[in-house]
Amino acid sequence: MPDFTPVAEERFTRLGGLPMRSVGALGSGLDGFVRPVREIFAHREMLGLLVRRDLKARYKDSALGFLWALARPLVQLAIYYVVLGHFLGAARGIPDFAVYVFAGLTAMGLFQEIAVGGTGSIIANAGLVKKVYMPREVFPLASAGSALFNFGVQLVVLFLATLLVGKPPFTLDFFYALPSLGVLLVYGLAFALIFSAFNVYLRDIQYLVEVATLLLFWMSPVVYSWQMVASIITNPILLDIYTNNPLTLAVLGFQRAFWVAGDDLEQPANLLLRLVIALVIGLGLLLVSHRVFLRLQGDFAQEL
Repeated sequence: MPDFTPVAEERFTRLGGLPMRSVGALGSGLDGFVRPVREIFAHREMLGLLVRRDLKARYKDSALGFLWALARPLVQLAIYYVVLGHFLGAARGIPDFAVYVFAGLTAMGLFQEIAVGGTGSIIANAGLVKKVYMPREVFPLASAGSALFNFGVQLVVLFLATLLVGKPPFTLDFFYALPSLGVLLVYGLAFALIFSAFNVYLRDIQYLVEVATLLLFWMSPVVYSWQMVASIITNPILLDIYTNNPLTLAVLGFQRAFWVAGDDLEQPANLLLRLVIALVIGLGLLLVSHRVFLRLQGDFAQEL
């Protein structure tokens, strides 16, 4: 029997008194939902540390620091505004085309960053996953947190742009931004949770998600108008299928909130109701994705 110091003996005694419980096991009923949320809340400080670490690592040693968060969307805006808008004529019939494009880019950029960043988050934190216990959901959530920071920076630029063109979003339509943001967050997190778990077992998933988000970008009216699609797709059922894509609805909601110049153009009927329905369905999808994540996380350490 080895001799232990009094401190070690005290620690063993304290640990021996703790009740045994399965870590990461699936619960049933309401407990299966409440317990993981409670564990994530208990690790909120770690979540905050991971978000700050991601942001610092991204702009570490750069001279301009967080200003680079603006570089990509501004370059995209310049390309779409000049090349697509004016060279290829996409701006015809779309007043204040720059505000219109940037509203869509801001919305889609948030979804893409959450989905793509979250998918690779477990692999990127393999060292922590193998050595330290914590709810594994904090890694996709940390990616969502850093994405929200960049989104906030872009949102400020978008608001300034509306002031610059003399059409600030001081109307009731501004509140369309809230359900639109909810849709982007819910579907982005659902994608991030389920595909981050799949990515541990099949590394091709990350590349597949990048391709899928690119397709979703072009399937949404970011650099072309919904009115143009409505004039091409004359079948109402096909148009509803296109319009009811949750990301299309979120982009349309953002444009409704910030693109005041488009108030006189035709809009999809019952946009707010469609957004609410998409949000409710997305919450269900998020719960399913979380359950799948919990079921797959048991072997993360071995697979990594």
